[in-house]
Amino acid sequence: MAVAGRPNVGKSTLVNALCGAKVAITSKVPNTTRRRIFGVANGADHQLALVDLPGFQRPLDPLTERMQRTVNASFDDVDAVMLVVDARARIGAGDRFVARRVFGLEKPVVIALNKVDRLKAGHIASQMKVAATLGDFHALHPVSALTREGVAALRSDLAFLLPEGPAYFGLEQATDLTLEERVAEVIREKALRLTRDEVPHALTVEVEELGDRLVRAVLYVETESQKGILVGKRGAMVREIGARGRPEVEALVGHPVFLELQVKVRPKWRRDPRMLERLGL
Repeated sequence: MAVAGRPNVGKSTLVNALCGAKVAITSKVPNTTRRRIFGVANGADHQLALVDLPGFQRPLDPLTERMQRTVNASFDDVDAVMLVVDARARIGAGDRFVARRVFGLEKPVVIALNKVDRLKAGHIASQMKVAATLGDFHALHPVSALTREGVAALRSDLAFLLPEGPAYFGLEQATDLTLEERVAEVIREKALRLTRDEVPHALTVEVEELGDRLVRAVLYVETESQKGILVGKRGAMVREIGARGRPEVEALVGHPVFLELQVKVRPKWRRDPRMLERLGL
């Protein structure tokens, strides 16, 4: 089941809530999700495979071109679509652009009106009326991925749309990402939350070593000034990224590790096909 929507509407947070585990990183930076990620939610009689996708956008460089191609190709083999819209923002042209693409697939669509926590009932009702005009939907759910309000009912409706068939993932599997990819994403998430301006968009992370005692990863940026920001005064910033990331990395690998981070400059890596291929983007 594909998860579609504009950038920054909370798709990844909602996928995590539906799966009951952190399978996709989140931040306030648009286009945090760069690749297709399967989040797996196993129930007593169903397996819900949610395809978390980059947000619909106008490509600006080879990286975002690849991201948009991933979005377009991911609708070919899905059984249904969850269209996520932001209850706290105006439902406008961007949402309608995504909706036209989604409803044009002629597959069941469930609309999730996300971020309803701390909103007044009248505002939620007004936004639901606008969301209802996006297309001929199967169901419309007001939810909060943050507080899990309405998530159980949404999951039940999504499971109802599943056809009968075999499970595609193991019952203990939460995502299709490799361990190295999950570790890299955790580190990138911490860096995203600590930086701003141009740094988050120019940042990527690659795990070079994943051993019993040592995890070594490289944070790539495009300019020396970006590197200076990530390293910080006397290495303070990169140490803070490591300190915030290590508990989650240890939870993923299942034991204590030393997390070694390096920051390197790779000019215009977002425009380098070989680099993008190597990173799986």
